[in-house]
Amino acid sequence: MIKLVAIINVVAWSGFWAFGYLALSATGFTEAQMVTASLLAAAGLITGILAYLRLARAAEQTGYASKTNQLDAAQRNRAQEKGSI
Repeated sequence: MIKLVAIINVVAWSGFWAFGYLALSATGFTEAQMVTASLLAAAGLITGILAYLRLARAAEQTGYASKTNQLDAAQRNRAQEKGSI
C-alpha cells in the first residue's frame, strides 16, 4: 500500500508541475484550456500534499523515520506549571 501511495505522490507532483507550467506560460490557448490546466495543477497539488503526509505518517509508524518530538499531555502540563520566563 505504501508503494502505491508513493507512486500516486510522484504522479500527482508531476501533474502539478506540468499543468502548472502550462497554465502559467501558455500563449495562444483558450480560456477553457487554461482553466482546465489550472484545475489539474490544483488537483495535483492537493493530491501530492495528501500523499506526502500519508507517506510521512507511514514512515513514522513503521520505524523508517524517527518519531516527532511531541510531548504527551502529562509532560506538557508539567512544563506549563513551571512557567517559561
